Amino acid sequence: MKLATLKTEKRDGALLVVKRDLSAWTRADDVAPTLQAALDDWAQVEPKLRERAKELEAGRVPAEAFEVQRLLAPLPRAYEWVDGSAYLNHILLVRKARKAAPPPGLETDPLVYQGGSGDLLPPTADIVIRDEAWGCDFESEVAVVLGDVPMGTTKADAAKCVRLVLLANDVSLRHLIPDELAKGFGFFQSKPATAFSPVACTPDELGEAWKDGRVHLTLKTWLNGVQVGDTHAGPEMHFSFFDLVQHLAKTRNYVAGTLLGSGTVSNADRARGISCLAERRMIETIDEGAPKTPFLKDGDRVELEMRLPDGTSVFGRLDQRVRLVK
Repeated sequence: MKLATLKTEKRDGALLVVKRDLSAWTRADDVAPTLQAALDDWAQVEPKLRERAKELEAGRVPAEAFEVQRLLAPLPRAYEWVDGSAYLNHILLVRKARKAAPPPGLETDPLVYQGGSGDLLPPTADIVIRDEAWGCDFESEVAVVLGDVPMGTTKADAAKCVRLVLLANDVSLRHLIPDELAKGFGFFQSKPATAFSPVACTPDELGEAWKDGRVHLTLKTWLNGVQVGDTHAGPEMHFSFFDLVQHLAKTRNYVAGTLLGSGTVSNADRARGISCLAERRMIETIDEGAPKTPFLKDGDRVELEMRLPDGTSVFGRLDQRVRLVK
C-alpha cells in the first residue's frame, strides 16, 4: 500500500492512496483525514486503507492522475524526526574530512541526532539557503515512519513498530557543522529542513527487498541531471532500522508518527558513487590532497529515486533545486 498527502488549504493536507505504479491516486480522507490520523488509529484504519488500495488498482473508485507538484511530504510535520548514521563508511569518511577520530563504540553504539520536525518539505520544494559559504550538501537516505514505540522495545520486537518506508534528502550545511559540534551539544543551525519522497509505502510493497530491517535496493542520486550515486541501501547498513529502534527506545517512549532516518547511504565500493558531496570531497582529499568539488550553489538540482528490479519507482522522485535568498 502506498500513501501520500495532497496539498490543501489545511496545514496537514489530505490523505491519499496511490496506485502501485504511481500513475494515479484516490482520496482517502474519509477513512482518515491525514496520515498522522491514520497512524494514530492504525489497527482500525489500515484494513480500510488497504481495501481502498485494492479498489484503486481495480479501477472501482474515482481517481486522479498522479501530479507530484500537488503533494506535500507524506507527513508535512511530525512529532519527531530522528536521523541515524547507520553506514559506517560514511561516518569514517566524513570524520576524516573534519579531521576527527572515529567515535568510540563505532560498531556497537549507533549515532543519532534529533532534527527539526515541524517543517518537513515536499518532494519538489526548493532547498532554500541564505549563504553559499555555509557549504550546502544533499544527503540521500532511506527513512521509516514508526507507530507507537514503548520504552525498552528490543530489536526482536521492532519490526511491528515500522509502519511505512520512504526516502529523505537530509540537507546539511557542512561548514557550520564543525563549530557546532565543537560546543559539545550537537547539530542545530547546520541541519535545515529535510525533504521527503512523494510517497510512503508499507514494507510489504518492497517484497523481498525489505529484509532484516533494511531496504535491499539501490538509491540513485542525480546532480544537475548527471547520476552521481547508485548506492546500495542494504548490505552496508551496519545498524538496521530495528537496531536503531532499540537504541532510541532505551530511555523513553516514541509516539506514532515518529520519523527515523538511516543516515546517508554509503558504500565502500567507489564505483557506486556518492549520496552526499562530502564523501566525494573526502575521496578527493585522500587521492589528490585537497577537495575540488564545490558544495551546492544557487540553481543546482538534486534528484533521488529508488526502483524495484522490475523498474517500478517505489516512492516517486524527489526533485529539488537550490535557491539562494538574502
